[in-house]
Amino acid sequence: MLALVAATGYGVVNHRAERISFTIATGPGSGTYFPAGETIAGLVSHPPGLDRCDKVSVCGPEGLIATAQTSSGSTANVLAVNTGRVDSALAQSNVVGQAVQGTGIFQGRKQTHIRVIAALYPQDVLLVARTKSHIASVAELRGKRVSLGASGSGTAVTARAVLAAYRLRHVHTGFDSADSAAQKLQAGKIDAFFFVGATPAPLVQALLADGQAVLVPIEGEGAEHLIAEGEGLYRDTITPSIYSVAHPVPTLSVESLWIVNDREPADVVYALTRALFDSANRSRLDHGPAGMRSISLKTATKNIPAPLHPGAERFYKEQPKFSLWPF
Repeated sequence: MLALVAATGYGVVNHRAERISFTIATGPGSGTYFPAGETIAGLVSHPPGLDRCDKVSVCGPEGLIATAQTSSGSTANVLAVNTGRVDSALAQSNVVGQAVQGTGIFQGRKQTHIRVIAALYPQDVLLVARTKSHIASVAELRGKRVSLGASGSGTAVTARAVLAAYRLRHVHTGFDSADSAAQKLQAGKIDAFFFVGATPAPLVQALLADGQAVLVPIEGEGAEHLIAEGEGLYRDTITPSIYSVAHPVPTLSVESLWIVNDREPADVVYALTRALFDSANRSRLDHGPAGMRSISLKTATKNIPAPLHPGAERFYKEQPKFSLWPF
């Protein structure tokens, strides 16, 4: 839990302010969440004497030092935020949706202290199949060797949900990082793997461009069932302009969310939200890791499966002509 200097309040210049440590749990060091978390931490940190923070809305509260922390992924992040072991985290919307509803991997264990700062950017759910395995639909995964993603990751949660929605039980599953799964697919050791990430993903692009893999559509009753559950999965389409595909490929997407514990001070979360969307920080987002160019005030509250933190909600309500998307 983040501790503030007593009786200072955000917005008051306090040259005696102590260092305020604020963590952002992300994912494995080789994943896409860690560099995203580092970028956000760099935006909101406000150490003494940092010139770019002279404008009050550019950085977080005075003295705040944000740090991106590696983790095993969305599931671990949700649990850590809910218990207050970390101040905030990045997590997939469908994992957050299961957590607040007490469904899926959180069956009977509602995580009641999760709040949202912002929806950041969409992540496509990709089913990447080895060309030589001749897999044209999710149903054809039956009897195949499929990597579901790293254990504890949002990808693994999503992959399990997809297999369940399509009632696929006789699948030989394994758990690998994206890099490892791609290598195994190239070597013929697996037939397919799931990947959830910002578009475009260079690893997937390379496999498709070389003709070693194809994208399998995620559509039909199984996909519609997942969307109807309201746990943070949404309809999407992969277009030929994004990846090396001849025709549009129906699939699903999730939002990457910046989540926080409900006990974090509202003034702090307000300042963090304001810094994230300050125009002076726009170029850092545009030149940041994959997906961060898509961070926008217009979609900051779209498709969120958990309540906004009061500090973030206050910021959004102050924006001219801004309408909150319904929770």
